[in-house]
Amino acid sequence: MADNAVRFIEAFNLDQASPESVYHAKRCLLDLIGVAAAGSTTPLSGIIRDHAVANFASADQSAGLLFDDRTASPVGAALANGMTIDAFDAHDGHPSTKGHAGCGALAGLLAFADERMSGAEFLADLIVGYEIAIRAGLSLHATVSDYHTSGAWTALGVAAIGARRLGLGAGQVREALGIAEYHGPRSQMMRCIDHPTMLKDGSGWGAMAGVSAAFLARNGFTGAPAITVEGKDIEAFWSDLGSRWTITEQYLKPFPVCRWAQPPMEAVRQLAAENSFAATEIGRVVVRTFHEAYRLATAEPTNTEQAQYSLPFPLAVFSTRQSLGPGDIAGDALSDPEILRLSKSVVLVDDAAFSAKFPDERWAQVTLELKDGRKLISEPVVAHGNAENPLSDDEISQKFNSLMAASGLGRVAGALEREVAQLENAPTAGKLLSLLRALPVPDELQGAAE
Repeated sequence: MADNAVRFIEAFNLDQASPESVYHAKRCLLDLIGVAAAGSTTPLSGIIRDHAVANFASADQSAGLLFDDRTASPVGAALANGMTIDAFDAHDGHPSTKGHAGCGALAGLLAFADERMSGAEFLADLIVGYEIAIRAGLSLHATVSDYHTSGAWTALGVAAIGARRLGLGAGQVREALGIAEYHGPRSQMMRCIDHPTMLKDGSGWGAMAGVSAAFLARNGFTGAPAITVEGKDIEAFWSDLGSRWTITEQYLKPFPVCRWAQPPMEAVRQLAAENSFAATEIGRVVVRTFHEAYRLATAEPTNTEQAQYSLPFPLAVFSTRQSLGPGDIAGDALSDPEILRLSKSVVLVDDAAFSAKFPDERWAQVTLELKDGRKLISEPVVAHGNAENPLSDDEISQKFNSLMAASGLGRVAGALEREVAQLENAPTAGKLLSLLRALPVPDELQGAAE
């Protein structure tokens, strides 16, 4: 399978992609940009960008930071940009990998991108990043017992992008993949579920490892084989590379919290559509769900990381406000007495039948016990936004524009959306890259900026 992967990395161009894969790549790209804008407003992003500028400077080569006018080395920029996107848990994911390819792939691509590359080259590199990363993730989960963060396998997708941008030969591509796999952060995802902090999903460190791997391979550093690519027991995951487009299997999130917490919100939405009740009438909420979601148990978060990796809290927000956006997982929402009352009323039940379907399927069932004695019981549901029940283009556009506006970047939202929409025909990616460096403008100054 190594030869197949290497040939794909070296030779793939956008003309070889299916129309569906190009369409989904642009949907994912637009969504990731909006998420990055929201992520750039978080304390996590501010800390990691300052860290990259202070500790990863480069006199020889630099790369820009998302929505920041500073630069760092390509390695440092990949770290900062990956964590900026990961700081706001609204980015796309692949169910079977239990993680996120796009966050690291875009961060890695931006570390190597320059204004001379065409829009088609940009999209082709992004698709390669997704296709290599997702298959590496499937291979890793199939061959090890621990559940590692996305950075463990997105590192290979980033190394593949770097190999293309640096023009590495076949042997160097193999070395780059091996280096990225070995040095990718095999961090424990469930630790961050049980104890949410700024560590998040390892995507920034995965992007940093992948960028480093490509540069090291170019300079003669060795690391092959990558066993998640070349192992005999994982050949099935690589045999359809170039014919099955895993980027089309992505989910996109309507809400900025862990995907595992979103099926219960869909259940409440359906119950609210079928019944008349107010959130203040709810006495208790019973959620039956799969084991991993059951562990999203923080009911009284004190920061946005805890709120994003909670099930009871965002469910209470959604039940109370009928929406869930950037302002609902930080700030005053964390101390709203009615939201906290409802959040603390949530009872989580570890359902063996739902757990057996994870990770390919994520199910939940909700029972609302009202104070007047009524019990409203939902059907088992999955979250909105999967490949089989996707967000519409309008929904993605609305989400994107909402996140850009909330981040003080509404003035460039239209231009970014237009650039992404026609990117495959753009002679260069220069305008897109320039727009990704735009600085936020406070609400009170928006009119003057426009």
